[in-house]
Amino acid sequence: MASEAQDIPQLQLEAVIGFNGQVFGGLKLHPDREHMIYPLGSTVILKRIKDGKQEFLHGHTNNVSCVAVSRSGYYVASGQVTFMGFKADIIMWDYAKRAIYARLQLHKAKVEALSFSPNEKYLVSLGGQDDGSIVVWNTETKQAICGSPASPHAAGHCLTIQYANTNDNMFISAGSCTLRVWELDVPNRKIRPTECRTGYLKRVVKCIEITEDDKFFFCGTTSGDIMKVFMKTGLLNGCGPVKKKYIQGVNTIKVLKSGDILVGSGDGSFTLCSGTNFKTLQQVQLEGGVTSIATTAEGQQFFVGTAAAHIYQCSYGDFKAELISTSHNCAVKDVAIPFGSSELFATCSQEDIRVWHINRSKELLRITVPNMTCNALDIMTDGNSIISAWNDGKIRVFAPESGRVLLIIHNAHSMGVTAIAGTRDCKRIISGGGEGKVSVWELLQGGYQLLELMKEHKATVTCIKIKSNDKECVTASSDGACIIWDLMRFVRIQMVLANTLFQCVCYHPEGHQIITSGTDRKIGYWDLYDGSAIRELEGSQAGAIYGMDITQDGGHFVTGGDDKLVKVWNYPEGEVTHVGLGHSGSITSVTICANNHTLVSTSADGAILRWRFPHPPSSS
Repeated sequence: MASEAQDIPQLQLEAVIGFNGQVFGGLKLHPDREHMIYPLGSTVILKRIKDGKQEFLHGHTNNVSCVAVSRSGYYVASGQVTFMGFKADIIMWDYAKRAIYARLQLHKAKVEALSFSPNEKYLVSLGGQDDGSIVVWNTETKQAICGSPASPHAAGHCLTIQYANTNDNMFISAGSCTLRVWELDVPNRKIRPTECRTGYLKRVVKCIEITEDDKFFFCGTTSGDIMKVFMKTGLLNGCGPVKKKYIQGVNTIKVLKSGDILVGSGDGSFTLCSGTNFKTLQQVQLEGGVTSIATTAEGQQFFVGTAAAHIYQCSYGDFKAELISTSHNCAVKDVAIPFGSSELFATCSQEDIRVWHINRSKELLRITVPNMTCNALDIMTDGNSIISAWNDGKIRVFAPESGRVLLIIHNAHSMGVTAIAGTRDCKRIISGGGEGKVSVWELLQGGYQLLELMKEHKATVTCIKIKSNDKECVTASSDGACIIWDLMRFVRIQMVLANTLFQCVCYHPEGHQIITSGTDRKIGYWDLYDGSAIRELEGSQAGAIYGMDITQDGGHFVTGGDDKLVKVWNYPEGEVTHVGLGHSGSITSVTICANNHTLVSTSADGAILRWRFPHPPSSS
């Protein structure tokens, strides 16, 4: 993938919208107090708090599963998930150089957790469920010192690991009915565990936090309580809260200098409680289960990450949470930019549609339809409505400023609405469904009527594009056909066939040709007059192409798909002019803004990437 892009000029990445809130403890604050560090797909993002400027650490081949930062901030470490039977990489990054310092490989399938020793001599890593081992690494030699199974045979899986604050030779591991204090014996290359005695308490521990002096450590459990344990003896010192436990378990905890504890639970409550009796002092409710808490050295400012892919900022004084970053928490299905505009764009994901400001990457509006999936969307050219296709077979039309429902077309398609487009005159909507039918709807004052139902496709309609004069449209389908329809007489004008599942199609602005792509990785140029193939390009070396858009002057087009590369092509020559490296998941859609300044791409990992488009519009 990288070799394919190395000789071609790279697209300039301007901003990334995205945060993987499913990684427990994934949000970190660098000791320089200027940057947040967090994962998104296979990328580690460094985001400057002051102005939101982002930098990216690329090197993982699959999703990042854990992140750790050394005490001085000199090193950042990240582990990844991979496939059964394959080694999962740990990458140590040189923070100052923003470069790979070492790549460590021993764990199989997944790296569950990482932690640096206080003097940064060692890095301890914990393998996932299918690996079950702990390995201690020397950061200077980049070699493994020793390793051991993480849990005793009678216990369950180990879930977390944490180094002591004052001792380079001591760390703690915990998980399902296992809680161990480990001692590192470097001369003999061994780690020796001591079982903690919690008596009758049998818990699944998800997170560990050790006091600054290493006297006690706290364990957050799935049962919704916190255990306090003596570090030296491994004996239980207390467990609480006794009466009101944290709903959906304790996901993450942080001990402050004052001795109080910050607690993040699975129901989204973020709590400040006493470190002695676990009594709640302050509490605020956030959206999504709290999965990460990062604090400044003084413990006065907190940054909180949730499973809903939100990041909040909170202070010790007033304990009010301010939402500073939002993003989709699952695959983004489609993206649309209003006609003639370069300030806003809209995206759709599982159950919501969001409108964003292009330059500030800020969410302006969110429209949520619970328990439904939005498959596609379009913005009418007058900018007065967002039309959207949903898996419950309905077409929903929303006002773009308020998010108010303007119209719902019920039972539009029996197997869900899978593609949608609006005409330039804003009077009609063309929709496609999972059953292969194409419907033409006329919008009336406060209502609608079905003008025609066209049934020629045999499988899901994946993409619809309307010709600029509103008299024709082209529909792509996974049945291997693209059909050009007459929107005046509602009959087929032409059909192109290929041995592929078509995923995307575009009209050339002059209207004589279309370009297509799909699962065969080929980009096809087709003549609309007789449906003949004009040219075929190798669009990708790996996987299908799902997104395609063309500039208004027809000089360039852009594609994206399973190879995770955004490619800008010269239309007449059929050559790649620029490649964008940045996505960690399969690219699902791409679009170019009207003035050719900005390109927006979305992917299956929930990310939205904004690129500088390299070709200004031609003066002609």
